Amino acid sequence: MFIGIAARVALGKILLSLIALGYIAYLVIGIFFDYLGANPIETLTHKTGSWALYFLLATLSITPLRRHFHWNALMRLRRFLGLWSFAFLFLHFFVFIFFDHFFDWQSIWADVLDRPYITVGFLGLLLMVPLAITSFKRLQRLMGKRWLLLHQMVYLIAILGIIHYWWLVKADILWPTIYGLCVLLLLADRVYWARKKNQQQ
Repeated sequence: MFIGIAARVALGKILLSLIALGYIAYLVIGIFFDYLGANPIETLTHKTGSWALYFLLATLSITPLRRHFHWNALMRLRRFLGLWSFAFLFLHFFVFIFFDHFFDWQSIWADVLDRPYITVGFLGLLLMVPLAITSFKRLQRLMGKRWLLLHQMVYLIAILGIIHYWWLVKADILWPTIYGLCVLLLLADRVYWARKKNQQQ
């Protein structure tokens, strides 16, 4: 039976939401049933941060996929994926302020200032907040071209996230390197299309 584009997009959003919520439930239940390893707080921190990066990279991949393969329907998923990235980033931060510091704001602020990888991660979170707030269509229309300029910061956020991850793991840099190469490739694609557009004008 033929399913329309809008229905397929809606189904995709439901499936992605179920996967994301299911994984969050898996992590939360793991706290009580003790299957997150010897250091469950570290596991929570790493997993929520990794999933924030997964969704962020998926968000950045939407426009290149549309340009190269003409999958225009994917654009309807871009904001959705970005909001899930922010949700996992917020959970990542919540684990830090609750489990690591139990809302001791003086200790939290000292960590942000004294530990470079936390400083970079915190900066990425701060930059992500206005992007999440202004991701809705009504605000897009009100902001006009300023919205596009603001949301170009997503690449800077991705770079900060990878630096944060790289400095955190220190020696085992395989995955941060892979994520970094992905962002570099996406940035190169963006530059390519920008140059192509300028040549056509």
